[in-house]
Amino acid sequence: MSTEYSKNSLLSRIRTIADFQFGSGAGDALFPETCEFQLSTTGRIRQVTDAGIRLATVRAQDGRLTLGFAAGVRLREAFRAPAARVVVRDDVAPFVAAGKNAMAKHVVSADDSIRAGDEVLVVTAGDELLATGAALLGGAEMLAFNYGVAVKVRQGRDSQCFQEK
Repeated sequence: MSTEYSKNSLLSRIRTIADFQFGSGAGDALFPETCEFQLSTTGRIRQVTDAGIRLATVRAQDGRLTLGFAAGVRLREAFRAPAARVVVRDDVAPFVAAGKNAMAKHVVSADDSIRAGDEVLVVTAGDELLATGAALLGGAEMLAFNYGVAVKVRQGRDSQCFQEK
């Protein structure tokens, strides 16, 4: 990545992926001009960081994004509730924030458009971001089921892997 053109090209590509995955405007909200890219040996985007903090990783198998907590903060600010959100009970919030999975029996509400495999934000009823993760159930199923994991948490607000710099 020796030229400004290549950085602009990478930024355009990652923003397009985000817009496709989360909706129009997500790319601009998630990835500012100051982003840095880690590329694979084949030249594909692997990770996107900003000021040394991981925003997202591009999954090799399908080219979709997995969000870091910092990107979750940006996405929550860019899109109004209930977009991409799974709301959990307040009594389990500390566990989810620590990186524990969100169980279906603790889900209070969820965006109806969530499908299994989607990247989601796990929040409290007051829209406080607790974690980012992958939905294992669709939004409607999260409310219907009384057992099992609803969201496999990747990064919780209080987990050791997320540290502000």
